[in-house]
Amino acid sequence: MGAVAARTQRMMISLDTLGLHEVAVLGAHCDDVAIGLGGTLLTLASSTPGLRVRALVLAGADARREIEERHALAALCPDADLELTVLDVPDGYAPAYWEPIKKAVEAFGRDCHPDVVFAPHRADAHQDHRMLAELVPTVFRDHLILGYEILKWENDTPRTSIYHPLTRAVATEKARILLKHYPSQTTHDWFDEDSFLGLSRLRGVQSRQPHAEAFVLEKATIRFGRT
Repeated sequence: MGAVAARTQRMMISLDTLGLHEVAVLGAHCDDVAIGLGGTLLTLASSTPGLRVRALVLAGADARREIEERHALAALCPDADLELTVLDVPDGYAPAYWEPIKKAVEAFGRDCHPDVVFAPHRADAHQDHRMLAELVPTVFRDHLILGYEILKWENDTPRTSIYHPLTRAVATEKARILLKHYPSQTTHDWFDEDSFLGLSRLRGVQSRQPHAEAFVLEKATIRFGRT
């Protein structure tokens, strides 16, 4: 989990992960990562010179979608050392491709050394997201894994336990990048600035911040003092 310091701020106890050098992000579809943790990536990239971002996306057979993903992640991770792998798993059929996906995630795990892993959470209603969420802990067994939420029409908004504060400027920039770089998704009635800022504002209220992105944490180790 890296060096962790506990502090009290505005009546909320927070945990700060310090000294990050590399993060791994995994998504089932192009735009999942940007929706789930775009603001966190913006913050990490701007505050961590030389940050390594290793990304794996399962469904990207449509060349247009892959191009959108590459442009969006580049905008969310300015000046970071970004490596993105996009597979050609058909959208909506990930469970039918369990074995090749498992092998791809294993290969991805061998090629990166992240301090934190971001992936979908297990209770996501979409079968592709859920399957990836179940596979990730089988590969990244000794890593801090944060499950991100993906705004969509299903009523599967998770009960989150970890919050990453965002300024309004960062939340707004995330929404701008999403709308600019994923034009193929703007036909969805939920894919708009109001939705993205509404969710981040709600998570901000829950963590007493202007805005925030929220994550599901299944387990972690924390040390108090020296042992």
